[in-house]
Amino acid sequence: MPKASEIKKNAAVEYNGKTYIVKDINKMTPSGRAGASLYRMRLYEVGTGAKADESFKADEILNLVDFHRNKVSFSYVDGDEYVFMDDEDYSPYSLNSDTISEELPFITEDTKGLQILLVEGKPVGVELPASVDLLITETDPSIKGASASARTKPATLATGLVVQVPEYIASGEKIKVNTSESKFMGRADS
Repeated sequence: MPKASEIKKNAAVEYNGKTYIVKDINKMTPSGRAGASLYRMRLYEVGTGAKADESFKADEILNLVDFHRNKVSFSYVDGDEYVFMDDEDYSPYSLNSDTISEELPFITEDTKGLQILLVEGKPVGVELPASVDLLITETDPSIKGASASARTKPATLATGLVVQVPEYIASGEKIKVNTSESKFMGRADS
């Protein structure tokens, strides 16, 4: 059983008799010599999606829950449900748009490297790859002679996400975007 300081984002933990997915972790270090680090975690209950913010001491023990990752591909949208298809056995997994709202701006039909998070066989979330390739649908015209270290401009991507890109990037180009920071990384490999 791991300590609170060893828990990672998207881990499944048991707390107060319920199963939660860890969505966000903030480490807080109080000032003073005797201050021990605290880990503030945003938890979402697996069954209901209820949100809970809890703080744990660094050496507090938490129970991990049986949980798996399966490689999936985005298939289609059915109302508020997003359906993903298992890459190996083609099982469909449905997730509500509220459950994966933070991941949606990075998901298209072409997104590779998606993984579904399963707790006790039930889908509870999607894990994104480190970067995704997205198409720019709208940005200011590119400026000839602009250097890579020059100013940036906003670009709207096919999913509605807005990122800052260098001035030499134009509409219609595919770019690589970092999924954890929502930042431009470069042009996508063709």
